[in-house]
Amino acid sequence: MVMALPAAIPSPPFSEFNVGPLTIHIYGITMALAMLIAMEVTERRYVARGGQPQLAYEVALWAIPFGIVGARLYHVFTSPAAYFGPNGSLINIFKIWNGGLGIWGAVAAGALGAWICLRRHHLRVAPFADAIAPALLFAQAFGRLGNWFNQELFGGPTTLPWGLQIDAAHLPATAAPGTLFHPTFLYELLWNVLMALVLIRIDRTRRLAGGQLMWLYICVYTLGRGFIEALRIDEATLILGVRLNVWTSLIVFVVGVFGFYVAGQRSQPRNVIGEELAQEAVD
Repeated sequence: MVMALPAAIPSPPFSEFNVGPLTIHIYGITMALAMLIAMEVTERRYVARGGQPQLAYEVALWAIPFGIVGARLYHVFTSPAAYFGPNGSLINIFKIWNGGLGIWGAVAAGALGAWICLRRHHLRVAPFADAIAPALLFAQAFGRLGNWFNQELFGGPTTLPWGLQIDAAHLPATAAPGTLFHPTFLYELLWNVLMALVLIRIDRTRRLAGGQLMWLYICVYTLGRGFIEALRIDEATLILGVRLNVWTSLIVFVVGVFGFYVAGQRSQPRNVIGEELAQEAVD
């Protein structure tokens, strides 16, 4: 049995609170704040690239709803038992407050929403994508705090002093009381913040072509996510004995490397150019 150590990371004693008849979930608060962080960082970076102020918030009005729907659909179709199995229920698909959002669906569908908004303004995607790349990592880092409050998605047992304490109600059935677990929420939080700072540094010191920073974001995120995902012990779809999200990370990483190379070959401008601003002014 792995006993809890004084230096272990405690789990929060609550994950929700009531305001009158309303139940407020901490997970929802962390997601909302993560979105605000992303919008604020993106706006500053996009304006620095010659873009219009407030566009990040307009894009968010498209990207966030698309992203939420995409995240939910990815989770539903990669964890179908709770929804389509003999013990599942289709109504559970709409119970998003119970958790179940897939980052891959969020990024893909959110990108589609952002693309629609930018094309409506006749703006190129690359400058905005490069502006938002580090912002996404900051947002994803902050959003992982919701997993900490929910006591979910942690890793396997560990004897490390920074092991995560889990309440009895959330312990895996095979785990003994006092077992510590890898705090995968913390690993991903730290990785994402570090990589966001790395991307900002690269953006300031290297002459990347338009779009390359976004592809680099995809590479560094999937690199960390693949290793961290392999530590987790929550129920997941397996392919050849490996978690689906590990395979997804690997495939998307390869796509990211290819996209980085192609964007470099195209050598598109990294900033918003005058013709775009003139067209937007006409519209």
